[in-house]
Amino acid sequence: MGEIKRVGILGSGLMGTGIAQVAAQHEFDVVLRSRTLRNAQAAVKKIESALKRLVDKEKLTAEAAKACVGRITPTEKLQDLSECQLVVESAAENIEVKRELFLQLDQICKPECILATNTSTLSVTDLAAATQRPDRVVGIHFFNPAPLMALVEVVPALTTSDEVVERAKEFARACGKNPVQVQDRAGFIVNALLFPYLNNAVRLLELGVAGRDDIDTAMKDGCGFPLGPLAVLDLVGLDVSVSILNALYEEYGDPSMRPMPLLKRMVAAGQLGRKSGKGFYDYA
Repeated sequence: MGEIKRVGILGSGLMGTGIAQVAAQHEFDVVLRSRTLRNAQAAVKKIESALKRLVDKEKLTAEAAKACVGRITPTEKLQDLSECQLVVESAAENIEVKRELFLQLDQICKPECILATNTSTLSVTDLAAATQRPDRVVGIHFFNPAPLMALVEVVPALTTSDEVVERAKEFARACGKNPVQVQDRAGFIVNALLFPYLNNAVRLLELGVAGRDDIDTAMKDGCGFPLGPLAVLDLVGLDVSVSILNALYEEYGDPSMRPMPLLKRMVAAGQLGRKSGKGFYDYA
């Protein structure tokens, strides 16, 4: 496998856009693919705006920001990922959607290309099994917001070669991140520890033990966390949080991982957190 120079990002949502920015800022050529060209171009505009804020704060030069944007090619065509040495999938957290994408990527990308997923919960081994290159499939899980968060979880499938694991770690380091290796189990390290805590914060709220603001203040001022648990849920997205908790509960059978009824009701009501304008807090 040759040097990774060209990286494909499959998905233009919050995580895909963030990963594309990180890769481009660290001088990788990036192909950012979305289902429509308009969405892909909108993601590039968001990256341009994020870089402008860094320029305004004198954390980045205008020339470096312009060069970064110039390294990103938006597209709606999967075929445009064919020349990438690494493709990072960051589509919806749905195993069937991801399997279908990996099946298509396997047919489009060169045999030596590494296929990676940014899943936070789903089985990397299942995705590897959808391809004819199970030794070249790996989890590379960035955290939100990707440009700021230092951690990347590298998750080998049962079939991933040692060489591909090392290449994934090298890519993470080249993006200025600190990689940790973890087994292919639901939630990996961070989410398996984090989401029972977040879920139990909702439990306290639902039981009336304390109000929203007091719960969040207690964890910020008592434990030194930058955000309280209910604010974190709003940031992650309540729909995403329920999906992660369901996967954790299915994997481990731990009652603390079963989504609280309030969470599920809020998702049914479309109160998804920051992205919908309302969750535990209002963002209108």
